[in-house]
Amino acid sequence: MPNTMITAAVAGLLLITAGCSFIPEYRQPEMPVADTWPDEDPKADPGPGQAAADIAFQDYFTSRTLQQIIAMALENNRDLKVALLNIEQAKAAYRIKKSDELPVISGSTGLSRQGIPEDSSSFGKQYTADTSMSAGLGITAYELDFFGRVKSLSQSALETYLATREAASSTRIALVAQTADAFVNLLAQRKLQQLAQETYKAQKSTYDVIKNQYDAGSTDQLALAQAATSTESARASIYQYKRLAAQAENALVYLAGPGVYDLIKAPETPECIDDIGFLTQLPAGLPSGILLARPDIQAAEHQLKAANADIGAARAAMYPTISLTGSLGFASQGLSYLFDPSRSLSWGFSPSVTIPIFNREGLKASLDAATVGEKIAAAQYEGAIQTAFREVADQLAARKHYKDELDAQNALVSATRDAYHLSKARYDNGIDNFLTVLDSQRSLFSAEQGAIALKQAYLSNLINLYKVMGGGKMDMSNAN
Repeated sequence: MPNTMITAAVAGLLLITAGCSFIPEYRQPEMPVADTWPDEDPKADPGPGQAAADIAFQDYFTSRTLQQIIAMALENNRDLKVALLNIEQAKAAYRIKKSDELPVISGSTGLSRQGIPEDSSSFGKQYTADTSMSAGLGITAYELDFFGRVKSLSQSALETYLATREAASSTRIALVAQTADAFVNLLAQRKLQQLAQETYKAQKSTYDVIKNQYDAGSTDQLALAQAATSTESARASIYQYKRLAAQAENALVYLAGPGVYDLIKAPETPECIDDIGFLTQLPAGLPSGILLARPDIQAAEHQLKAANADIGAARAAMYPTISLTGSLGFASQGLSYLFDPSRSLSWGFSPSVTIPIFNREGLKASLDAATVGEKIAAAQYEGAIQTAFREVADQLAARKHYKDELDAQNALVSATRDAYHLSKARYDNGIDNFLTVLDSQRSLFSAEQGAIALKQAYLSNLINLYKVMGGGKMDMSNAN
């Protein structure tokens, strides 16, 4: 009889049942956006190019200096490090939940010695010493997951972990784009500073001519004041762009670390915004379904799946909980026969059942909360898709018109420069007054500033298009 009970106890302690599951069947919500982008031909051939998500940043950004700066940012940026540490934390949380599906077996040993005086002895013997030794294995309150509660919690933790991985990938994409944009901004401020210096030099030369004419009495004080105004305005612009360039450098240091100074200050890499290039031939005509590859969208879907698993856990909590506590070991008063099964075998088996009775309303409320949480997660998932669709549509629309806008702006610069040279020639020949020359100088300076700013905006558009289409996605295959 004891052997039969021992066998039953051991079988009960080792029983691991998959049980049933109350997790609702997951169904991916339909795309809440159009199949194609606005102004895009749905029949357009996407061409042989790779999707943005499959293009590494080293291939998209052709500037060697920028490639090095981005690599430094990925190595040193604290926000990305936090995102990667969040992966490890979520992974550990998942492993904790996963371990709840298995019984926790612990070993124990003990030794006790007790002295018994004659007055307390039931045998009437003189003072004696009693020794007791034990060794065994035990399981404490292991839940048999008949209704899938523990497994549902484990599934929820897994989806949360996967969402954290995707969030880290999204952080990486944003960091790459932010670093590239900061570098382009630095080049733009440097080019504007150079333009201001050249404009100041030209206007200072003009001012000196006017000053000599004024001193000789061949021009009036108004012309001298106008020349001084234009000259000082250009000089003020020099310091403005110096300040903006210094702030742009600080932004790169914040993103990539102090080592970036060696790259942006090196005289052998005097890169100009007119020379920097990107891979502009991202495929067109792709369906909006490519948004599902974006890591932020995938993170939102994993959160939705986690909320779906929480419903299963809340449903299972309304059913009885069956727990097992058991032990199997040896106990004796001497080491010589401690492990003799015929004399020292000891065991214990204590199943328990917990049935929710008076707290069913609370459990039902928890189920309702989990159901609402799943609906919230679904709405957030759909909202993330809609946001992504708008981001891509905006960048595609900008890309479509930036090239023509740049051509028009460059033509404006050329025409304004011709107008300046003509007005100056007419002034030198005594046909026009000096105010016409100053107006032409200011118009040329403004047009050239506009051309640089537009070139920066165009490059930022290419950066953001790469970003919103999921470019440079982190490879998390080794993070499992």
